[in-house]
Amino acid sequence: MRLRCLGPLKIALIGCCLMQAASAAELRVLSAGAVEPGLRAAVERYERASGDTVQLTFATAPVLRERAGSREAATAAGFDLLVAPVAVFDAIAAAGTVRSDRATLGSVGVGIAVRPGAPKPDIASPDALKAALGAAETVVYNRASTGQYVTQLFARLGVADAMNSKTLQVADGAAVVQRLMQGRGNEFGFAPITEILLHKDSGLVYVGPLPAELQNRTVYQAGVAAQPHDEAAALRLIKHLGSADVQAALRAAGID
Repeated sequence: MRLRCLGPLKIALIGCCLMQAASAAELRVLSAGAVEPGLRAAVERYERASGDTVQLTFATAPVLRERAGSREAATAAGFDLLVAPVAVFDAIAAAGTVRSDRATLGSVGVGIAVRPGAPKPDIASPDALKAALGAAETVVYNRASTGQYVTQLFARLGVADAMNSKTLQVADGAAVVQRLMQGRGNEFGFAPITEILLHKDSGLVYVGPLPAELQNRTVYQAGVAAQPHDEAAALRLIKHLGSADVQAALRAAGID
């Protein structure tokens, strides 16, 4: 009886709202932490435009491989979209947990940061970086993709043995930032450039990227799970991540 008191326009609007609510999807995205700043901004845009909701879970590359490396693990993780380094997708390809078609979001380089007031190392060249490593009291890096590369970099520079006694490995990029902000002495850290830029407002000092000859850019892609709980919504989201507006937002966050 109450509906009879409403005009046709109001009834139509109510119907549209109900249809939109009924069609809204809930998506789960499992992602590498290095792209978190840009991905959060992109997802917020998607939610506003689509009415869908997106749950973001971030993890290191080894954890992503574990959670998506088998059908049982992927089912337990319950993701609709995976955002990860290319190496992770290649490692889990045989498991068939993610579709082969992927969208490339961009790449993230490695940068160096120090706490406010700490001495800035000279990293203008490979020789300068090698000297800075020798002079440092502590060097901090993570156990994710960036940290795996840093370990290789030490060997490449011939300082692996010398660094054993003064390196500190932590879980992820956020933990690197936290450790640096609480550190002391001649200390600096390696982290994804995105992670450093995210914390500049808190006082973290971005020294700069690795020298071009030593830089390592990790390429990140997005792929739809083999069995997403809402295929149409998952495809909408991955298409959104490849749009020009989103790409601009990713670049602003340090994802090239």
